[in-house]
Amino acid sequence: MPSASCVWSDPGGLRILARELNAPPGSLILLFVSPNADAYRVCRSAERAFDGHEVIGCTTAGEITSEGYDEGKIVAVALPSDRFACDTVLIPDVNQIDRHEMASKLLRRRRALADRAPAWETEFGFTLIDGLSMQEDAVLNALALSLGPVHLFGGSAGDGVEFHSTFMIYHGQVLRNAAILTLVRTACEIRVFKFDHLIPSPSRMVVTRADPALRLVQEINAEPAAEEYARILGIAPGQLSPMTFAAHPVLVRLGDQHHVRSIQRINDQGELVFFSAIDEGVVLTLADAEPMATHLERQLAGLSEPRPPDGILAFDCILRRIEAEERQLSGEISRVLRQHRVIGFNTYGEHFNAMHVNQTLTGLAVYNPLPRDET
Repeated sequence: MPSASCVWSDPGGLRILARELNAPPGSLILLFVSPNADAYRVCRSAERAFDGHEVIGCTTAGEITSEGYDEGKIVAVALPSDRFACDTVLIPDVNQIDRHEMASKLLRRRRALADRAPAWETEFGFTLIDGLSMQEDAVLNALALSLGPVHLFGGSAGDGVEFHSTFMIYHGQVLRNAAILTLVRTACEIRVFKFDHLIPSPSRMVVTRADPALRLVQEINAEPAAEEYARILGIAPGQLSPMTFAAHPVLVRLGDQHHVRSIQRINDQGELVFFSAIDEGVVLTLADAEPMATHLERQLAGLSEPRPPDGILAFDCILRRIEAEERQLSGEISRVLRQHRVIGFNTYGEHFNAMHVNQTLTGLAVYNPLPRDET
C-alpha cells in the first residue's frame, strides 16, 4: 500500500506524488487533502498527474503522514491493481438514497468484482462521507443491507476545526453532500479495526429532549443540556470548550459494547451539538480515559502479531487530535503512528461496519502475501 505526501501549496506536488507511488496502471489512488488547499485545483491537477488511475478522496481535519500527525499536506495512498481489485460507488446526494435500489446495485457490483478477481477471496469496503452532511448513519444503514458480513470502515471528510466546508473528490468531480463507497477484493491478508482509549465511568445521564435529525441535545436530566453536562463535570458552563468535549465524551451502550458519542460544540441556544445522532431517552455514560499514547501503542502492536503489516490505512477522529495537542502528546502519538507505518487523515466521524462512531481510530492493516517458501 504505497503512500506519499506533499505540501498542499507545491504546484508540482501531485506530479511528485505520482512518481513516488509508481503505481501500476488501473490502480486506485486515495487523496486526503488539507482544507488549506483549493479542492478544485487539486482535483484538476490529480486528473493529469494520475492519468490512467482512478482517483477519489476528500478534505481533512488534519493529515497522518509518514511523520505522524501533520497538517497542510496532501496525502496520497495507492491500492495497486496487481493486489487490489476496486470498484467505487458514488452516492451523489446522501439525502436521496433508495435503500432497496442501493442494495440491488451493490449486490450486482460485488458479483462483478468477484468475477474480475476470482482468485482473490478477501473482501472489504471503505467509505468516505461528507462530514457536514449529518447523514452518515443513514448512509451506513443503507449500505449494511447488502454488504452483509463484508468488513466496512471509513471516515467523514473534514475542514480542519472550522466546520464550514467539506469536499469529496470523485473521478474529476468535486462534490458536497456526497459519499463514496469502495468495494475491494485483494490478494492480501487484512485486519479491519476500531480502537478507542475510553472506558465507562459510574456517571450517567439521560437525554430528555433532543432533535436527532440535527444532532442536538436540548435537555439532559430535564435540565438545559450544556448546563447539566457542565454540572456533572463540576465546572461552570462558560468553561466548556473543544478540549472539554475531547477530554470528557459520553458513551452509549449498544448490546454488550459501549460506543462513543462526542460533542462538537454548544450552539447559541445552549444546546449540545453532537457529531452523531442522539435520540431522546438514551442513557449517556461519561467516559474515563486510558493514557492515549500507551493505549495506541498496545493496540497497534497487537496488529503486528504474528507478523507486522506492510501498511496501515487509518481514519482518526479530530477530537483525538485535539486531546493529544492539549495534553502535549502530539509528539508521542506521532512517534507511535510513525513506528507502525500508519497513513490517513483526521475525520469528523468514523465508520465501522454499520455504525457511525466518534473519538475512535478505525482502519485497515494490510499484510502482503508471503512468498511460497514462507507460507
